[in-house]
Amino acid sequence: MSDYYEHDDLKKFAEIGKDAPELAQKFFDYYGAVFAEGELSAREKALIALAVAHTVQCPYCIDAYTTSCLEKGSNLGEMTEAVHVANAIRGGASLVHGIQMRKLAEKVSL
Repeated sequence: MSDYYEHDDLKKFAEIGKDAPELAQKFFDYYGAVFAEGELSAREKALIALAVAHTVQCPYCIDAYTTSCLEKGSNLGEMTEAVHVANAIRGGASLVHGIQMRKLAEKVSL
């Protein structure tokens, strides 16, 4: 039985433009510009991308940016800390939405 997410599919990402090459090229141009050295280093951007990949739970992105982080000199401690930062933000966002629940519950209960 194969996995729903197949590791080798990541290598086929460029094929996404097969039926819409102009749109795909625009995305890939933008993507390349975003990850180019700028105010943030490529290493810093890879760590951010790794954290975001965990937040959006994309296994392909997790694979790609784990590799990218290692290639750019990050270590496992830095990568793990980046994932914890993402988790803290995501967890906090879930908790703060509890205020919505509390406000509604208090309104309905009255």
